[in-house]
Amino acid sequence: MDSDSTSLQRSIDWKQGLAIALGVPLLILPSIGTFAIYLWAFAIVAWGLSVLQGFIQNLAYGEMATTFPNASGLPGFAQAVFGAGTQTGKFIGGFSAWSYWFAWNPVLAIYSILIGDYLSGIVPMFLPEFAGVSPVLLSIAAGIIIFTALILINARGVSSGATVGYILAVFSLIPLFVITVAPFFTGNFHMENITGSWFPTEWNWGLSNVLIFLGIMATAQWSACAWETAAIYGPEYKNPKSDVPKALFICGLICLFSYVFVQASVTGTLGVEGIIEQRVSPLLPMAAMVFGDWGAIVAIVMLIAAMVLIIQTAFNGSARSMHSMAIEGNLPSYLAKVNSKGTPMRAMIIIAIFNIFLILLFSFLEASSGPAAILSASALGYVFANGISLLAYYKAATDPKFKDLERPFKAPKGWKYVALACAFLNLIFYLVGIVYLNATDAGWGPTLLGFVVLAVFAPLWWWAQKEKKSKASA
Repeated sequence: MDSDSTSLQRSIDWKQGLAIALGVPLLILPSIGTFAIYLWAFAIVAWGLSVLQGFIQNLAYGEMATTFPNASGLPGFAQAVFGAGTQTGKFIGGFSAWSYWFAWNPVLAIYSILIGDYLSGIVPMFLPEFAGVSPVLLSIAAGIIIFTALILINARGVSSGATVGYILAVFSLIPLFVITVAPFFTGNFHMENITGSWFPTEWNWGLSNVLIFLGIMATAQWSACAWETAAIYGPEYKNPKSDVPKALFICGLICLFSYVFVQASVTGTLGVEGIIEQRVSPLLPMAAMVFGDWGAIVAIVMLIAAMVLIIQTAFNGSARSMHSMAIEGNLPSYLAKVNSKGTPMRAMIIIAIFNIFLILLFSFLEASSGPAAILSASALGYVFANGISLLAYYKAATDPKFKDLERPFKAPKGWKYVALACAFLNLIFYLVGIVYLNATDAGWGPTLLGFVVLAVFAPLWWWAQKEKKSKASA
């Protein structure tokens, strides 16, 4: 049940925040094949560059998390800074938070679709009578079961979700590590698969190639920079001054290793052509190659555990984003309520319903197209969220209202200019790049979906302002 409270509870330490955010390294899974198609082996370098970009951006976010300890990550930072000014500024801050919500929210649909696809491959092996079951039905069933279970678990508080995070991390990160390390010891890894296939043969760094690379980097940050989610629990850390930077940067180091290593291992083992043949699930032939046919089944079970873990990460992050927007008056106050354990249950239920709708919306596409199309759309949201949040960091460092606030954790001197450069990188170059890449790879559908969902914020914001005025005049 909802309580009358709108406040999140400080109930976790940095280890629990890290456990919830540990799903982020697994965001590489749906992009391994796409990156290999466009960049071949250079995809390894692209992942490394993207995680390093994450360190640049997340130094700013780490400082913001301790400067505004009651703000929920990127959504809260932008709203706190821009919302202190004019109505236009309030709208910009709210739109940044909405963009962040849309960046994380569709993760639930993406991985539910993939789970349904994987289940359709193994269910007939154990239950032959279900051999003809549609992957779409399995995806919807998986979504309903997983979303319901996570709502019930997290209803007991974010620390309860952290416990689930610990368990799922064991069943996902460790098998992922084993499958990607094993080829180096079994002789299946061949370095020439990397050194002999750095770029596609027609790659010449012309305008089209540059735009594709920018689009790939925009997509990459959706995965490789997303460990900033560890900062979104700022209002729930017992000691945000030390908990935030610890959780944030330990997760970043894990991502730096995992993203580069996983892409390198898959490329060296399967080769570019082998990855492209298995664009959706290249880890499956790797497991079968190293461990035999049963290895593929183990890989599927591992991937499903991994997907549930990242679904939980996204579920918590997007729910707190909606809660933050409602607290700031950028969404209707209905979403500001939390239950007695400090969990924004209303937001979680709405998010679950929205993602079931996304699964149905993309059910007419092939399994490989549905997740990629949804990812392409939500990556647009992450471009806007990062760009505006970095502008908020620059404003907080220069505006007299904020520049003298206590900053328990500080980015290096002059970082405001680095953040400003990254803001323009996102809002200009990445935005153009991802629109071009989407049109090249999946048509205009994902871009149209992305802009439609982002535009929905305008009437919701207007509703919230009208509600606020009505209460003020009552």
